[in-house]
Amino acid sequence: MHIHILGICGTFMGGVALLARAAGHVVTGCDANVYPPMSTQLEEQGIRLVEGYDPAQLDLAADVYVVGNAISRGNPLLEAILDRGLPYVSGPQWLAEHVLAGRWVLAVAGTHGKTTTTALLAWMLEDAGLNPGFLVGGVPQNFGVSARLTESPFFVIEADEYDTAFCDKRSKFVHYRPRTAILNNLEFDHADIFADLAAIETQFHHLVRIMPGAGRIVANAAEPALARVLARGCWSELEWFDSAAGWSASEGEDAAQAVFCLQGRELGRAQMPLAGRHNRSNALAAIAAARHVGVPPEQAIASLNRFAGIKRRLEVRGVIEGVTVYDDFAHHPTAIALTIEGLRRRQPAGRILAVLEPRSNTMKLGVMKAQLPASLAHADQVYCYGKGLDWDVGAALAPLGERAACFDDLDALVAAASAAAQAGDHLLVMSNGGFGGVHGKLLDALARRAAPN
Repeated sequence: MHIHILGICGTFMGGVALLARAAGHVVTGCDANVYPPMSTQLEEQGIRLVEGYDPAQLDLAADVYVVGNAISRGNPLLEAILDRGLPYVSGPQWLAEHVLAGRWVLAVAGTHGKTTTTALLAWMLEDAGLNPGFLVGGVPQNFGVSARLTESPFFVIEADEYDTAFCDKRSKFVHYRPRTAILNNLEFDHADIFADLAAIETQFHHLVRIMPGAGRIVANAAEPALARVLARGCWSELEWFDSAAGWSASEGEDAAQAVFCLQGRELGRAQMPLAGRHNRSNALAAIAAARHVGVPPEQAIASLNRFAGIKRRLEVRGVIEGVTVYDDFAHHPTAIALTIEGLRRRQPAGRILAVLEPRSNTMKLGVMKAQLPASLAHADQVYCYGKGLDWDVGAALAPLGERAACFDDLDALVAAASAAAQAGDHLLVMSNGGFGGVHGKLLDALARRAAPN
C-alpha cells in the first residue's frame, strides 16, 4: 500500500510514517514547515518529503491519504482529495487499524509529561527484554527514533487529547483502546479546540469508558481534575501515584536522586537523568504501568540509571565559554515553571536566562498570558519572542520589570541574550517549534564573542 501523509513533519504523523514504513508500506508525505528533528529522521529512513500542499501531489497516485490534525478545510491538497472522492483517513484511525489492533497498548495521557513518561515506559520495557513497539512525541536518546514497530505484543504510545482530524473531532486517544493507561495530570490547554477544562475532562472520561475491566489505570492522586474524571465512572483496575497510600516518590540524598515507594515501602533508588519533581512523578507513573505487564518495580527503577534522555527535553545543545544552551519543549505555563524549577534544583549555581517563544495555539490566543509572569518568576532574565502574536507580550510580562525583555526581531533577541550571558549561566530555550534555529544562533553568537580578535 502507498500512503501519502499530509502534515508528515508533526511529531505524531512523523511517527505514523515510520511505523507504516516498517510495516512494509510505501510512504511519502508533505508539510508546510519542515524542521529537525523530525525532517532529519524521516529523510534518514528514506521517506520522500514534499514541501507544501500542491494538488499536483495527487500524481503520486497514493492508495490512501492519511490526514494530520493540523490540516484544515481550505488546504488545497485536502480540497482536491475531497473533490475527487479519493480515500482518506486520520492518522489515529490508520494507526489503530493497521498497527495497534491485537496488541497490548500502554497509553500515556495528560496535559504535561506525556513524551517523557512514554519514553521512560518504553525504555523500562525494552531494558526488561520485552522489545516493545512505541510512538513517542519526541526522540528518546536510547532508541534514536520516535517510533518503532516490533513483533512484541506490547506497544507504548503517547496519547494526546488534541482532536483527531478535520473529519473527526474526538481526542486522538479514543482510537487507541489501551489496556494500560497513565493519566499523568490534567489542566486547561488547547484553547483553540476546548472551551474549558470541563470539556477536556469529558474527553478523558471517554478514554476511561473504553478501558477493559482487566485493564489498569495509573492516575495522579494530586490532580483534582482526574479525581473528577474517575468519579464519573471507572470500570478498570485503578492505582494512584503521588499518593502516600499508593505509589510515591521523593528526593533522595541530593536533587538528582529519587526514592520510590509503594504503600510506604521503599522499592529502590535511582539517579534521575531528568531534572525536577515533575520528572520524579513521570518516572513513578512509568514504574507503576510497567508492573502491569510484568516488569518488577525494582527492575524498572534500575532502568532509570540507564535512561539517556529525550531530545528537546532539557537537552544540552552546547557549552561555550562556560555558558550552557538548553533546548526544551515547555510551552504551557505549568511546564515552563516546572522546567525552570527542575533546572534550578539540578544546577543551583549560575543564572537562568529564559528564552521563550509563545508558539502553541493556546499561547497564540493569549489565553495563558496572565499566568506567564508567575511561570517565569524564578528565571534571572527573560527574553521573549513575540512576533506574530495578537496580544502585547511586553504588557503581559510587565510584572517581571527589568528582568524581562521582548523582541519582534529574532536576531536582536539572540544578540541581547548572548551578550548578557556569563560563564556559569544557563540559556534555557523553550518552544514547541523550531524557533528559527535560535539554539544554533545563540551558540554561534557565543562562539564569535569568545573568538580572539
